[in-house]
Amino acid sequence: MKRPKDIQIREIERSTEYRAVEELQKEAWGFKDRDVVPLNQLLAAKEAGGILIGAFEGSELVGFVYGFLGLDRGYTVMHSHMLAVKQLYRGRELGYQLKLAQRQRTLELGIEEISWTFDPLQSLNAYLNFQKLGVIADRYKVDFYGPSASSLHQLGTDRLWVNWKLESQRAMRRLEQTEASSTPKIGNDVSLVRCLEDGSPARTSLVAVSGAVIAIEIPGDIGKLQNEDMELAQQWRGVTREAFLEALQAGFRVEEFFRPKGKKQLRGTYVLVRKSESE
Repeated sequence: MKRPKDIQIREIERSTEYRAVEELQKEAWGFKDRDVVPLNQLLAAKEAGGILIGAFEGSELVGFVYGFLGLDRGYTVMHSHMLAVKQLYRGRELGYQLKLAQRQRTLELGIEEISWTFDPLQSLNAYLNFQKLGVIADRYKVDFYGPSASSLHQLGTDRLWVNWKLESQRAMRRLEQTEASSTPKIGNDVSLVRCLEDGSPARTSLVAVSGAVIAIEIPGDIGKLQNEDMELAQQWRGVTREAFLEALQAGFRVEEFFRPKGKKQLRGTYVLVRKSESE
């Protein structure tokens, strides 16, 4: 896939570019100064092996991805802490291109895995992570970052922790595919959470479903739902939190996310598969 015209993706190098990363954090997430990862931390992390890559139109920074070295279950990984794209440049595959650049740089460092977290109610992020990149997830972090001053975090900061095994068959198949997988037909009998006709969530206990595959549905646009009905959005947070925690505790992991084709993407569906005893 070609990147958008006139956009250059390269490493952040100049002090002015580091400052632009600070400002883009504020623009993208509504951060106050105290919540921004500052120039000195970005610089130190990059010099110690981290990755800070920007997307530029001319000299203007329009997106970036930032990660630092970490340990995950005893293995060295690159932990991708932030990815942001300016509002006017969204919908142009820049987030995907930045992840590919981060992948390439990580492999050049001799590291084979990238981890990160994201809000499981954000369907666009879920689609990118599972369908296009091929991540897996078996950890759910309740209110991971704690209280936040950002208006984008009114539902708290629950996160799925994902792992991207860069050269696994799963990831390579996703990167090579020319078309996303079609949404499978999943019956209500395997859904821990499903979306009712009125837009509210219906919860089923794990003991009431059987088999090695289960599903959790989420709203197609949680941001729109927040603006229209915050109480219902909060209900979705609580119900899906319980479902993810129950399923992951029972030995399932998240392997897929599907969004129906067409303009009316009213819901998205996670597919969870029970891990084998050897994993």
